[in-house]
Amino acid sequence: MAVVNQKGGVGKTTTVINLAAGLSLLGKKVLIIDLDPQGNSTSGLGIEKSSLNKSTYNLLIEDMKIDEVIRKIDIKENKKIYICPSNPELSGADIELYDLEEREWILNKALNNSNLDEFNYILIDCPPSLSLLTINAFAASNSLLVPVQCEFYAMEGLAQLNKTINLIIERINPSLEIEGLLLTMFDSRNNICKTVASEVRNFFKEKVLNTLIPKNVKLAECPSFGKCIFDYDQHCIGAISYLDLSKELILKNGGSFVEKISW
Repeated sequence: MAVVNQKGGVGKTTTVINLAAGLSLLGKKVLIIDLDPQGNSTSGLGIEKSSLNKSTYNLLIEDMKIDEVIRKIDIKENKKIYICPSNPELSGADIELYDLEEREWILNKALNNSNLDEFNYILIDCPPSLSLLTINAFAASNSLLVPVQCEFYAMEGLAQLNKTINLIIERINPSLEIEGLLLTMFDSRNNICKTVASEVRNFFKEKVLNTLIPKNVKLAECPSFGKCIFDYDQHCIGAISYLDLSKELILKNGGSFVEKISW
């Protein structure tokens, strides 16, 4: 599942990290692939990017096996998240990929050549642009999760993203589906937020997920401490919302979970 929006600052990386953690707490084994050269999923889980000598770059450009790249992150309840981290080298990957044959399929081939059956979910954190890295994520994914910030220009950005997704489905990956649109940074006291949320639901209907991610200071703070929201403040509304999102996505796909979270 690629987590994508061509607009930055919509809660994309926050969603990748905390959805992965929520799924893990519900008994699912989750791998994050950090495909964003900014590496915010990597640093947001407490990994120092500059110290990495193996990253997603090596997976794409040097045909390194994913087993050699994956790092394990411990979170609460003795659960774990696994991540294929990003480092600064990834910023040059777009240029290096350009001259390769079937350049849109490099990530897909790397994943298919690896035994990843142990993972229930693979979440790809995409760059906030339509780059070759993003197209690789589209080609490697079964579905897309689109975080949508509840702000004035949301519909304009979604219209452009919708065109892009339709082109990808038509030309590259016909089996790609939209897992859902996730409304983020919602403030019930803000009339613009409420109006945007209503417009998005009216236009995209059942594609919009039921869970709302609120504007929450704890969600904004936890990346600077290298922690997911459940390790930073498990009782805050942000943590509760991401656990709700995890449950919704599991049930949406016909799965089940056993909730054994001793808070």
